[in-house]
Formats: sequence, structure tokens, C-alpha cells
Amino acid sequence: MYLLDTNILSELRKFHNNTIDENVRKWFEQIMPSQTYISVISLMEIQMGISLKKRKDVLQAAHLQQWFNDMLLPLYQTRTLPINAEIALSCAELHIPNRRSLNDTLIATTAIQHKLTLVTRNTKDFQGLKLRLLNPFEPH
Repeated sequence: MYLLDTNILSELRKFHNNTIDENVRKWFEQIMPSQTYISVISLMEIQMGISLKKRKDVLQAAHLQQWFNDMLLPLYQTRTLPINAEIALSCAELHIPNRRSLNDTLIATTAIQHKLTLVTRNTKDFQGLKLRLLNPFEPH
């Protein structure tokens, strides 16, 4: 089972127009989509990105918002993991000795608590944490 980081969701969006990285495509085609989960933090990050995009490119922001509303949210409706008290408290413990992005630490803690492999392009952001990492951009 996998927790997809925000950068992986962004890459998977490219599936429909065939601009997705070939290694990511091959990895994703080998697994069942039902094996993948996302964090509410990724939803927040994507919506923030869309909101920022609106300031510069309204048309592109509208396309991204449509993908978000019509594809991503329905696909992960039952597989979006919340931040609960246990995750928040564990995050606080992980965040203090090794300060990193709070969002990254929340996503990592979610993966740890749910015993999921974190799928990310940015494996260096999660080094030193006791979790399984997978970078699908690398050939397997």
C-alpha cells in the first residue's frame, strides 16, 4: 500500500495527455489504484497551487481546478487520510530534532502511522525518518 506525495499526484495528472514520465507510468501501471492513498495535506498543497496559478494564468488554473474537482477528489474520496491526534503528536516528535517542512513531516507521519510506503520524487526530504520510500522516477 502506498501514500502518494503531492509531486506524484502532479505527475500522474499528466497521464491523460501522455506527458507523464515513463518510469512513473510503468510503476503506476504495475499497481492497483486501490492500493494508493493520499493525505489531506496534498489536497491542501494542490489547492494552494491552483489558487496561486489563478493570479498569473486563469485558464490553466481553471483546467487544474477541473482536474482536481472532477478527477482527483472523486478518485480518492474514500482513500484520503486525515490528520488525527495521533499523527499530529507523532509529527511534533519527528519535527523537533530534525526541522523540515511541516507539510512533509505530516505526510511522512501519516505514512508511518498507516504503515504505507511513501511514494515521492523528493526522497532526500524524508531521509532519516523510519519509513519506506519509493521514487518511481528512478528505473526499477
